[in-house]
Amino acid sequence: MLTVPRTICLGFLAVITVGTLLLWLPWSTSNGQWNPFVIALFTATSAVCVTGHIIVDTPTHFSTFGHLIILLLIQVGGLGYMTATTFLIILLGRKFNLRQKIAVQQALDRRGIQGARQLVRSILGLAFLFEITGTLLLWFVFRQDYGDLRGLWLAVFHSISAWNNAGFSLFSDSLMSYQTSVPLNFVISALIIFGGIGYDVIFEFYLWLTDCLRHWGRPRYLVRKARQMTFSLNFKIVTSTTGILLILGTAMLLLTEFRSPEAFGQFSLDQKLLLAWFQSVTARTAGFNTVDIGSFRNSGLFIMIALMFIGGSPGGTAGGIKTTTFRILAGITKSTLQGKDVVLLYRRQVPPTLIMKAVAVTVGSMFTVLISTTLIAIADPEINFINILFETVSAFATVGLSTGITSGLTVFSKFVLVVTMFAGRVGILLLMAAIMGDPRPSNIQYPEENLLVG
Repeated sequence: MLTVPRTICLGFLAVITVGTLLLWLPWSTSNGQWNPFVIALFTATSAVCVTGHIIVDTPTHFSTFGHLIILLLIQVGGLGYMTATTFLIILLGRKFNLRQKIAVQQALDRRGIQGARQLVRSILGLAFLFEITGTLLLWFVFRQDYGDLRGLWLAVFHSISAWNNAGFSLFSDSLMSYQTSVPLNFVISALIIFGGIGYDVIFEFYLWLTDCLRHWGRPRYLVRKARQMTFSLNFKIVTSTTGILLILGTAMLLLTEFRSPEAFGQFSLDQKLLLAWFQSVTARTAGFNTVDIGSFRNSGLFIMIALMFIGGSPGGTAGGIKTTTFRILAGITKSTLQGKDVVLLYRRQVPPTLIMKAVAVTVGSMFTVLISTTLIAIADPEINFINILFETVSAFATVGLSTGITSGLTVFSKFVLVVTMFAGRVGILLLMAAIMGDPRPSNIQYPEENLLVG
Protein backbone atom coordinates (compact mmCIF):
# COMPACT_ATOMS: atom_id res chain seq x y z
CA MET A 1 0.00 0.00 0.00
CA LEU A 2 1.31 3.44 -0.96
CA THR A 3 1.15 5.32 2.34
CA VAL A 4 2.05 8.98 2.80
CA PRO A 5 5.54 8.24 4.26
CA ARG A 6 6.22 5.91 1.35
CA THR A 7 5.04 8.57 -1.09
CA ILE A 8 7.48 11.10 0.35
CA CYS A 9 10.40 8.66 0.40
CA LEU A 10 9.68 7.45 -3.13
CA GLY A 11 9.40 11.07 -4.23
CA PHE A 12 12.91 11.82 -2.96
CA LEU A 13 14.19 8.64 -4.61
CA ALA A 14 12.56 9.68 -7.89
CA VAL A 15 14.26 13.10 -7.77
CA ILE A 16 17.60 11.45 -6.95
CA THR A 17 17.15 9.04 -9.86
CA VAL A 18 16.39 11.82 -12.33
CA GLY A 19 19.32 13.84 -11.00
CA THR A 20 21.65 10.84 -11.31
CA LEU A 21 20.66 10.28 -14.94
CA LEU A 22 21.15 13.95 -15.79
CA LEU A 23 24.56 14.14 -14.09
CA TRP A 24 25.51 10.88 -15.81
CA LEU A 25 25.23 12.51 -19.25
CA PRO A 26 28.35 13.77 -21.11
CA TRP A 27 26.93 17.32 -21.10
CA SER A 28 27.25 17.41 -17.31
CA THR A 29 31.01 16.90 -17.27
CA SER A 30 33.67 19.41 -18.22
CA ASN A 31 35.51 16.90 -20.44
CA GLY A 32 32.37 15.93 -22.38
CA GLN A 33 32.58 12.25 -21.42
CA TRP A 34 30.06 10.04 -19.65
CA ASN A 35 30.21 10.63 -15.94
CA PRO A 36 31.00 7.52 -13.84
CA PHE A 37 27.73 6.25 -12.37
CA VAL A 38 29.03 6.27 -8.80
CA ILE A 39 29.97 9.94 -9.08
CA ALA A 40 26.60 10.85 -10.62
CA LEU A 41 24.67 8.94 -7.95
CA PHE A 42 26.71 10.28 -5.04
CA THR A 43 26.53 13.88 -6.24
CA ALA A 44 22.81 13.74 -7.01
CA THR A 45 22.04 12.23 -3.59
CA SER A 46 24.23 14.80 -1.87
CA ALA A 47 22.47 17.64 -3.73
CA VAL A 48 18.89 16.41 -3.18
CA CYS A 49 19.64 15.67 0.48
CA VAL A 50 21.28 19.14 0.71
CA THR A 51 24.38 17.57 2.20
CA GLY A 52 27.31 18.90 0.20
CA HIS A 53 29.47 15.77 0.34
CA ILE A 54 31.57 15.48 -2.82
CA ILE A 55 33.91 12.82 -4.24
CA VAL A 56 35.10 14.99 -7.15
CA ASP A 57 35.96 18.67 -7.44
CA THR A 58 32.59 20.26 -8.30
CA PRO A 59 33.82 23.38 -10.16
CA THR A 60 36.30 21.52 -12.40
CA HIS A 61 34.65 18.12 -12.87
CA PHE A 62 31.20 19.36 -13.87
CA SER A 63 30.24 21.66 -16.73
CA THR A 64 27.97 24.69 -16.45
CA PHE A 65 25.06 22.41 -17.34
CA GLY A 66 26.10 20.06 -14.53
CA HIS A 67 26.33 22.98 -12.10
CA LEU A 68 22.82 24.05 -13.09
CA ILE A 69 21.47 20.54 -12.51
CA ILE A 70 23.14 20.43 -9.08
CA LEU A 71 21.61 23.81 -8.22
CA LEU A 72 18.12 22.66 -9.23
CA LEU A 73 18.51 19.48 -7.18
CA ILE A 74 19.58 21.57 -4.19
CA GLN A 75 16.53 23.79 -4.56
CA VAL A 76 14.11 20.88 -4.82
CA GLY A 77 15.81 19.01 -2.00
CA GLY A 78 15.91 22.06 0.27
CA LEU A 79 12.25 22.89 -0.25
CA GLY A 80 11.34 19.23 0.16
CA TYR A 81 9.72 16.90 -2.31
CA MET A 82 6.16 17.63 -1.19
CA THR A 83 6.70 21.40 -1.17
CA ALA A 84 8.10 21.27 -4.70
CA THR A 85 5.25 19.02 -5.83
CA THR A 86 2.69 21.33 -4.26
CA PHE A 87 4.31 24.25 -6.06
CA LEU A 88 3.80 22.48 -9.39
CA ILE A 89 0.16 21.77 -8.47
CA ILE A 90 -0.34 25.47 -7.73
CA LEU A 91 1.27 26.45 -11.05
CA LEU A 92 -0.99 24.03 -12.93
CA GLY A 93 -4.02 25.45 -11.13
CA ARG A 94 -5.18 22.10 -9.78
CA LYS A 95 -6.90 21.47 -6.46
CA PHE A 96 -5.44 19.62 -3.50
CA ASN A 97 -6.82 16.22 -2.62
CA LEU A 98 -6.84 14.85 0.92
CA ARG A 99 -3.76 12.65 0.43
CA GLN A 100 -1.71 15.62 -0.81
CA LYS A 101 -2.79 17.72 2.17
CA ILE A 102 -1.82 14.95 4.59
CA ALA A 103 1.51 14.51 2.81
CA VAL A 104 2.28 18.22 3.13
CA GLN A 105 1.27 18.09 6.79
CA GLN A 106 3.65 15.18 7.52
CA ALA A 107 6.49 16.51 5.38
CA LEU A 108 6.39 19.89 7.14
CA ASP A 109 5.58 18.39 10.55
CA ARG A 110 2.33 20.34 10.92
CA ARG A 111 -0.49 19.42 13.26
CA GLY A 112 -3.39 20.15 10.95
CA ILE A 113 -4.03 19.94 7.23
CA GLN A 114 -5.86 23.24 6.86
CA GLY A 115 -4.17 26.01 4.89
CA ALA A 116 -1.61 23.72 3.23
CA ARG A 117 -1.79 25.65 -0.04
CA GLN A 118 -1.23 29.03 1.61
CA LEU A 119 1.55 27.59 3.78
CA VAL A 120 3.48 26.32 0.77
CA ARG A 121 3.09 29.68 -0.94
CA SER A 122 4.47 31.42 2.12
CA ILE A 123 7.41 29.02 2.34
CA LEU A 124 8.26 29.52 -1.33
CA GLY A 125 7.96 33.28 -1.03
CA LEU A 126 10.19 33.33 2.05
CA ALA A 127 12.81 31.10 0.43
CA PHE A 128 12.97 33.16 -2.75
CA LEU A 129 13.12 36.41 -0.75
CA PHE A 130 16.15 35.28 1.24
CA GLU A 131 17.84 33.74 -1.80
CA ILE A 132 17.40 36.89 -3.90
CA THR A 133 18.60 39.12 -1.06
CA GLY A 134 21.60 36.86 -0.51
CA THR A 135 22.37 36.91 -4.23
CA LEU A 136 22.43 40.71 -4.35
CA LEU A 137 24.68 40.99 -1.30
CA LEU A 138 27.08 38.27 -2.48
CA TRP A 139 27.20 39.80 -5.97
CA PHE A 140 28.89 42.89 -4.54
CA VAL A 141 31.57 40.61 -3.09
CA PHE A 142 32.17 38.34 -6.09
CA ARG A 143 31.96 41.01 -8.80
CA GLN A 144 35.16 42.59 -7.49
CA ASP A 145 37.13 39.45 -8.36
CA TYR A 146 35.15 37.86 -11.21
CA GLY A 147 33.27 40.66 -12.96
CA ASP A 148 29.54 41.30 -13.16
CA LEU A 149 28.27 38.25 -15.09
CA ARG A 150 30.48 35.57 -13.50
CA GLY A 151 30.05 37.24 -10.13
CA LEU A 152 26.26 37.09 -10.50
CA TRP A 153 26.31 33.35 -11.27
CA LEU A 154 28.58 32.69 -8.28
CA ALA A 155 26.27 34.78 -6.09
CA VAL A 156 23.15 32.89 -7.24
CA PHE A 157 24.75 29.48 -6.73
CA HIS A 158 26.20 30.17 -3.29
CA SER A 159 23.10 32.01 -2.06
CA ILE A 160 20.82 29.08 -2.91
CA SER A 161 23.36 26.60 -1.57
CA ALA A 162 23.71 28.52 1.71
CA TRP A 163 19.97 29.08 2.29
CA ASN A 164 19.27 25.40 1.70
CA ASN A 165 22.19 24.44 3.96
CA ALA A 166 23.68 22.44 1.08
CA GLY A 167 27.34 23.46 1.24
CA PHE A 168 28.09 23.01 -2.46
CA SER A 169 30.58 25.57 -3.75
CA LEU A 170 31.96 26.55 -7.14
CA PHE A 171 35.38 27.05 -5.57
CA SER A 172 37.74 24.10 -5.20
CA ASP A 173 38.64 25.18 -1.65
CA SER A 174 35.01 25.90 -0.66
CA LEU A 175 35.19 29.43 0.81
CA MET A 176 38.77 29.37 2.10
CA SER A 177 39.73 32.13 -0.33
CA TYR A 178 37.32 34.41 1.53
CA GLN A 179 38.12 33.22 5.06
CA THR A 180 38.78 36.76 6.33
CA SER A 181 36.11 38.51 4.24
CA VAL A 182 33.67 39.94 6.76
CA PRO A 183 30.87 40.68 4.21
CA LEU A 184 30.92 37.16 2.76
CA ASN A 185 31.14 35.50 6.17
CA PHE A 186 28.23 37.62 7.40
CA VAL A 187 25.95 36.95 4.41
CA ILE A 188 26.65 33.22 4.21
CA SER A 189 26.25 32.84 7.99
CA ALA A 190 22.93 34.70 7.96
CA LEU A 191 21.57 32.57 5.12
CA ILE A 192 22.64 29.37 6.89
CA ILE A 193 21.12 30.39 10.23
CA PHE A 194 17.81 31.62 8.84
CA GLY A 195 17.56 28.69 6.44
CA GLY A 196 18.07 26.20 9.25
CA ILE A 197 16.05 27.89 11.98
CA GLY A 198 12.68 26.87 10.56
CA TYR A 199 9.90 28.62 8.68
CA ASP A 200 7.56 28.74 11.68
CA VAL A 201 10.05 30.76 13.72
CA ILE A 202 10.58 33.30 10.93
CA PHE A 203 6.85 33.66 10.28
CA GLU A 204 6.13 34.12 13.98
CA PHE A 205 8.78 36.81 14.35
CA TYR A 206 7.52 38.51 11.18
CA LEU A 207 3.98 38.70 12.52
CA TRP A 208 5.19 40.14 15.83
CA LEU A 209 7.43 42.67 14.06
CA THR A 210 4.72 43.86 11.66
CA ASP A 211 2.35 44.35 14.59
CA CYS A 212 4.94 46.52 16.32
CA LEU A 213 5.61 48.54 13.17
CA ARG A 214 1.90 49.26 12.75
CA HIS A 215 1.92 50.94 16.15
CA TRP A 216 5.34 52.58 15.84
CA GLY A 217 3.92 55.99 16.72
CA ARG A 218 2.46 54.72 20.00
CA PRO A 219 5.38 54.23 22.40
CA ARG A 220 3.16 53.22 25.32
CA TYR A 221 1.63 50.44 23.24
CA LEU A 222 5.06 49.21 22.21
CA VAL A 223 6.24 49.12 25.82
CA ARG A 224 3.13 47.19 26.83
CA LYS A 225 3.56 44.94 23.81
CA ALA A 226 7.14 44.18 24.80
CA ARG A 227 6.06 43.31 28.34
CA GLN A 228 3.23 41.09 27.08
CA MET A 229 5.34 39.54 24.35
CA THR A 230 4.31 35.88 24.19
CA PHE A 231 6.08 33.73 21.67
CA SER A 232 5.29 30.05 21.21
CA LEU A 233 7.27 27.40 23.02
CA ASN A 234 8.74 26.28 19.70
CA PHE A 235 10.01 29.82 19.02
CA LYS A 236 11.61 30.10 22.46
CA ILE A 237 13.26 26.69 22.29
CA VAL A 238 14.59 27.11 18.75
CA THR A 239 15.97 30.64 19.13
CA SER A 240 17.52 30.13 22.57
CA THR A 241 19.07 26.75 21.72
CA THR A 242 20.39 28.03 18.39
CA GLY A 243 22.00 31.04 20.06
CA ILE A 244 23.55 28.95 22.83
CA LEU A 245 24.97 26.37 20.43
CA LEU A 246 26.41 29.01 18.09
CA ILE A 247 28.12 30.91 20.91
CA LEU A 248 29.27 27.77 22.72
CA GLY A 249 30.53 26.21 19.48
CA THR A 250 32.49 29.35 18.62
CA ALA A 251 34.08 29.48 22.09
CA MET A 252 34.98 25.77 22.11
CA LEU A 253 36.49 25.80 18.60
CA LEU A 254 38.44 28.94 19.46
CA LEU A 255 39.74 27.22 22.58
CA THR A 256 40.76 23.96 20.88
CA GLU A 257 42.25 25.42 17.69
CA PHE A 258 43.59 28.75 19.02
CA ARG A 259 47.26 27.73 18.89
CA SER A 260 46.98 25.09 16.19
CA PRO A 261 49.41 26.15 13.41
CA GLU A 262 47.42 24.25 10.78
CA ALA A 263 44.04 25.79 11.74
CA PHE A 264 43.81 29.18 13.55
CA GLY A 265 47.37 29.68 14.77
CA GLN A 266 48.58 31.94 11.96
CA PHE A 267 45.69 34.44 12.18
CA SER A 268 45.10 37.49 14.35
CA LEU A 269 42.66 37.39 17.27
CA ASP A 270 39.75 38.98 15.40
CA GLN A 271 40.35 36.67 12.42
CA LYS A 272 40.43 33.63 14.72
CA LEU A 273 37.11 34.72 16.17
CA LEU A 274 35.64 35.07 12.66
CA LEU A 275 36.95 31.64 11.63
CA ALA A 276 35.65 29.96 14.79
CA TRP A 277 32.25 31.62 14.35
CA PHE A 278 31.88 30.52 10.73
CA GLN A 279 32.89 26.92 11.47
CA SER A 280 30.39 26.87 14.36
CA VAL A 281 27.65 28.15 12.03
CA THR A 282 28.46 25.84 9.15
CA ALA A 283 28.53 22.80 11.45
CA ARG A 284 24.78 23.39 11.84
CA THR A 285 24.39 21.30 8.63
CA ALA A 286 25.63 23.84 6.07
CA GLY A 287 28.88 22.27 4.85
CA PHE A 288 30.90 25.31 3.80
CA ASN A 289 34.32 25.77 5.33
CA THR A 290 36.83 28.61 5.48
CA VAL A 291 39.51 26.43 7.15
CA ASP A 292 40.84 23.01 6.23
CA ILE A 293 38.75 20.74 8.48
CA GLY A 294 41.36 17.99 8.13
CA SER A 295 43.81 20.21 10.02
CA PHE A 296 41.63 20.27 13.16
CA ARG A 297 42.71 18.44 16.27
CA ASN A 298 40.65 15.50 17.49
CA SER A 299 39.09 17.72 20.17
CA GLY A 300 37.95 20.21 17.54
CA LEU A 301 36.59 17.45 15.33
CA PHE A 302 34.65 15.98 18.25
CA ILE A 303 33.08 19.37 19.03
CA MET A 304 31.99 19.70 15.42
CA ILE A 305 30.61 16.14 15.48
CA ALA A 306 28.41 17.12 18.43
CA LEU A 307 27.24 20.29 16.70
CA MET A 308 26.50 18.41 13.47
CA PHE A 309 24.58 15.66 15.24
CA ILE A 310 22.29 18.20 16.94
CA GLY A 311 21.88 20.09 13.67
CA GLY A 312 19.32 22.78 12.93
CA SER A 313 15.66 23.21 13.75
CA PRO A 314 12.46 21.53 12.51
CA GLY A 315 10.71 23.09 9.55
CA GLY A 316 13.93 24.42 8.03
CA THR A 317 16.48 23.15 5.53
CA ALA A 318 18.89 21.74 8.12
CA GLY A 319 19.39 18.17 9.28
CA GLY A 320 20.45 16.47 12.51
CA ILE A 321 18.21 15.41 15.39
CA LYS A 322 17.11 19.09 15.66
CA THR A 323 17.40 21.66 18.45
CA THR A 324 13.94 20.87 19.85
CA THR A 325 14.83 17.20 20.28
CA PHE A 326 18.05 18.16 22.03
CA ARG A 327 16.23 20.46 24.45
CA ILE A 328 13.62 17.81 25.24
CA LEU A 329 16.41 15.34 26.05
CA ALA A 330 18.09 17.94 28.25
CA GLY A 331 14.72 18.57 29.92
CA ILE A 332 14.26 14.85 30.55
CA THR A 333 17.67 14.67 32.18
CA LYS A 334 17.02 17.74 34.33
CA SER A 335 13.60 16.51 35.47
CA THR A 336 14.97 13.06 36.33
CA LEU A 337 17.83 14.51 38.38
CA GLN A 338 15.37 16.76 40.22
CA GLY A 339 13.07 13.82 40.95
CA LYS A 340 10.20 15.14 38.83
CA ASP A 341 7.92 12.96 36.71
CA VAL A 342 7.12 15.62 34.09
CA VAL A 343 9.30 17.57 31.67
CA LEU A 344 8.91 21.35 31.85
CA LEU A 345 10.29 23.85 29.35
CA TYR A 346 9.59 27.53 29.92
CA ARG A 347 6.81 26.62 32.37
CA ARG A 348 5.13 24.42 29.79
CA GLN A 349 4.73 20.66 30.17
CA VAL A 350 6.02 18.59 27.27
CA PRO A 351 3.49 15.91 26.18
CA PRO A 352 4.60 12.28 26.67
CA THR A 353 4.15 11.63 22.93
CA LEU A 354 6.77 14.27 22.11
CA ILE A 355 9.12 12.83 24.71
CA MET A 356 8.81 9.39 23.13
CA LYS A 357 9.32 10.88 19.68
CA ALA A 358 12.46 12.75 20.79
CA VAL A 359 13.92 9.58 22.33
CA ALA A 360 13.04 7.55 19.22
CA VAL A 361 14.66 10.10 16.90
CA THR A 362 17.84 10.20 18.97
CA VAL A 363 18.18 6.44 19.39
CA GLY A 364 17.37 5.82 15.72
CA SER A 365 19.88 8.46 14.64
CA MET A 366 22.62 7.05 16.88
CA PHE A 367 21.91 3.55 15.60
CA THR A 368 22.15 4.72 11.97
CA VAL A 369 25.46 6.50 12.61
CA LEU A 370 26.76 3.45 14.48
CA ILE A 371 25.93 1.07 11.64
CA SER A 372 27.33 3.38 8.96
CA THR A 373 30.53 4.03 10.89
CA THR A 374 31.06 0.32 11.51
CA LEU A 375 30.53 -0.62 7.86
CA ILE A 376 32.93 2.05 6.59
CA ALA A 377 35.50 1.15 9.25
CA ILE A 378 35.37 -2.47 8.04
CA ALA A 379 35.63 -1.51 4.36
CA ASP A 380 38.36 1.12 4.91
CA PRO A 381 40.34 -0.04 7.96
CA GLU A 382 43.34 2.15 7.16
CA ILE A 383 41.42 5.38 7.82
CA ASN A 384 41.49 7.00 11.25
CA PHE A 385 38.33 6.22 13.24
CA ILE A 386 37.62 9.85 14.22
CA ASN A 387 37.66 10.79 10.53
CA ILE A 388 35.19 8.01 9.69
CA LEU A 389 32.88 9.04 12.53
CA PHE A 390 33.08 12.66 11.39
CA GLU A 391 32.22 11.60 7.84
CA THR A 392 29.18 9.51 8.80
CA VAL A 393 27.75 12.09 11.20
CA SER A 394 28.27 14.75 8.55
CA ALA A 395 26.43 12.59 6.01
CA PHE A 396 23.56 11.69 8.33
CA ALA A 397 23.09 15.27 9.56
CA THR A 398 23.24 16.45 5.90
CA VAL A 399 26.19 18.73 6.66
CA GLY A 400 28.77 17.86 4.02
CA LEU A 401 31.88 18.83 5.96
CA SER A 402 34.76 16.40 5.50
CA THR A 403 38.27 15.84 6.71
CA GLY A 404 39.23 14.97 3.13
CA ILE A 405 38.67 11.21 3.09
CA THR A 406 35.50 11.07 0.97
CA SER A 407 37.07 10.71 -2.45
CA GLY A 408 39.43 7.99 -1.23
CA LEU A 409 36.72 5.73 0.18
CA THR A 410 35.88 2.41 -1.45
CA VAL A 411 32.81 2.14 -3.65
CA PHE A 412 31.03 0.21 -0.89
CA SER A 413 31.70 2.99 1.64
CA LYS A 414 30.41 5.59 -0.80
CA PHE A 415 27.16 3.65 -1.17
CA VAL A 416 26.92 3.50 2.62
CA LEU A 417 27.19 7.30 2.72
CA VAL A 418 24.53 7.56 0.00
CA VAL A 419 22.08 5.56 2.13
CA THR A 420 23.08 7.53 5.23
CA MET A 421 22.46 10.86 3.51
CA PHE A 422 19.04 9.70 2.34
CA ALA A 423 18.08 8.46 5.80
CA GLY A 424 19.18 11.74 7.34
CA ARG A 425 17.23 13.85 4.84
CA VAL A 426 13.87 12.09 4.99
CA GLY A 427 14.16 11.52 8.74
CA ILE A 428 14.41 8.35 10.78
CA LEU A 429 10.78 8.24 11.87
CA LEU A 430 9.43 8.90 8.38
CA LEU A 431 11.78 6.29 6.89
CA MET A 432 10.75 3.68 9.47
CA ALA A 433 7.07 4.48 8.83
CA ALA A 434 7.66 4.00 5.11
CA ILE A 435 9.36 0.63 5.66
CA MET A 436 7.08 -0.77 8.36
CA GLY A 437 3.81 0.83 7.25
CA ASP A 438 1.25 2.68 9.33
CA PRO A 439 0.99 1.48 12.96
CA ARG A 440 -2.10 -0.51 13.80
CA PRO A 441 -4.07 0.78 16.79
CA SER A 442 -4.43 -1.64 19.69
CA ASN A 443 -6.95 -1.63 22.53
CA ILE A 444 -5.01 -4.18 24.56
CA GLN A 445 -3.55 -2.88 27.82
CA TYR A 446 -0.71 -4.84 29.38
CA PRO A 447 0.25 -4.89 33.08
CA GLU A 448 3.09 -2.66 34.25
CA GLU A 449 6.26 -3.98 35.88
CA ASN A 450 9.32 -2.13 37.14
CA LEU A 451 12.94 -2.86 36.18
CA LEU A 452 16.30 -1.54 37.29
CA VAL A 453 17.62 1.50 35.38
CA GLY A 454 20.89 3.31 35.99
